[in-house]
Amino acid sequence: MRVAVITDSTASLPPETARQWGIRVVPLRIRLGDRLADEVSVPPSTVVEAMRADRGVATEPPDPAAFYWTYRAAFDDGADAVVSIHISARQSQTVEHARQAAARLRAPVHVLDSRFMGMALGYAVTGAARVAGAGGDPHRVVEAVRRRLTGSATFVHVQTLDHLHRGGRIGAAAHLVGSALAIKPLLTMRDGQIAPLDRAFGSGRALRKLVDTTAAAAGDRPVDIAVEHVGARAEAESVMGDLRSRIPHVREHLVTEASSAIAVHTGPGTLSVTVSPA
Repeated sequence: MRVAVITDSTASLPPETARQWGIRVVPLRIRLGDRLADEVSVPPSTVVEAMRADRGVATEPPDPAAFYWTYRAAFDDGADAVVSIHISARQSQTVEHARQAAARLRAPVHVLDSRFMGMALGYAVTGAARVAGAGGDPHRVVEAVRRRLTGSATFVHVQTLDHLHRGGRIGAAAHLVGSALAIKPLLTMRDGQIAPLDRAFGSGRALRKLVDTTAAAAGDRPVDIAVEHVGARAEAESVMGDLRSRIPHVREHLVTEASSAIAVHTGPGTLSVTVSPA
């Protein structure tokens, strides 16, 4: 049985990874002023420039038609079933639009709410693609997704909560808005939404806490680790170096730019670390 694996662009998968595993990626959309474009045509650097210039930037989920035609293309290419895994429904209407599209097809499409975004979603998707590529049926592919998501954790360092606050994505961390500029919040994903984890005085201490928290979450099990960044490649590489020296069993490690849609809501200088069971 052939199972096609589909996700959205907030999975932050490098294009070469998606190609390697045959993963189809449906892009969210970015609004820059009066222009609305698929995320793939709006690089994170453009988003950062617009935010620093205080130009209006926003995101919109893919239209249901984008999912419908992606599903149709997968079946036309020989898929017997589709497993479609997406950003948390508490952060975006993407999952709802995917379900609307699936309902229009007389074919097996399994739409899953990851309750994450970024590489926690990305690693679940690549795990699904591995099982699908080995001939796994939809049940086994879905179970692989759930195993990865259940054991995953994401920790986020942002320079300011203003961007999350404006976009309405701040969730339980809302009480931290207005903290002194030198107080840097650490966040996590909990129950599908962004939640507070800790605070530190200054970015240096915040990043050390980020590394400590990630190492504790990884423990002694084999894990994959990703560090995503918004215009902060050098800091991301430094954090990854610290993590690799602290975590004993790293199967895969990746430093990558966060998706443009995530950048819109977290802002320049964001660092996000994901630990996922290997």
